[in-house]
Amino acid sequence: MPDCTSIDSLITPYVDGDIGAPERRLVDEHMRACAPCYSRVAAERAVFELMKTRRGELAGDIASVALRDRCEAQRRLSSAAAAGVVSVKSWRTRLAPLAVAAGVVAAAGAAMYLLTGRSSELLAAELTADHVKCFGMKSVLPVDADPEEAERTMTSTFGWHMPLPEVAVRAGMEFLGARVCLYGRGLAAHLMYLHNGQPVSVFMIPKTSRPETVVDVMGHEAAIWSTGGRTFVLVAREPENQAAAAADLSRMTAVVQAAVH
Repeated sequence: MPDCTSIDSLITPYVDGDIGAPERRLVDEHMRACAPCYSRVAAERAVFELMKTRRGELAGDIASVALRDRCEAQRRLSSAAAAGVVSVKSWRTRLAPLAVAAGVVAAAGAAMYLLTGRSSELLAAELTADHVKCFGMKSVLPVDADPEEAERTMTSTFGWHMPLPEVAVRAGMEFLGARVCLYGRGLAAHLMYLHNGQPVSVFMIPKTSRPETVVDVMGHEAAIWSTGGRTFVLVAREPENQAAAAADLSRMTAVVQAAVH
């Protein structure tokens, strides 16, 4: 199997669709066995799709300086890797492009949130990228794995409490941890779970309200609803069996909805 170093310069062309069939097969093969590189591809793809769909709104002077700087940083990093200037030898270097890609989504979200107002599609894309980033980098990110400590963090940071282990059991999920993440307009609570071995995230955004909906974004489904002046987003990877996916998402969402306050 090709290692991370050999496929690093292929990632961005792979996402852009500017890659030959043999190289695409190499990347596909590597991603099946490498979670960090899979996460990086998913995050870069989210960035690519987000920029493509919102190209007109980001034209000219509308894009923020921070967004332009992050895009330029990603371009320089990809170019350096392709030229062999950057050597991908350590986990820190290997995860850096993923962090930059997720940062681009966050910067784009901050700029476009002001333009699109109450865009559920944008929110879903931004939080899905964060979901992918956090699970791909959970071994090096600060995560409260102890349920009681996580509940205390959520209470002290957001004034919000949810019985994490009880909700996980009722929804057929395993609680992995919680962290505080940034999104386009501030802080969000991020609860991390496994369901049938697959990552599931529940985000809580304070002081916001959005209509209830389900958004398909980059191979994931994001269920969005609001209650008590808070918006919740449940993100799960979309399995091949669509009927099972809908049932699983509805069941998990219903359990979390009944528990949050």
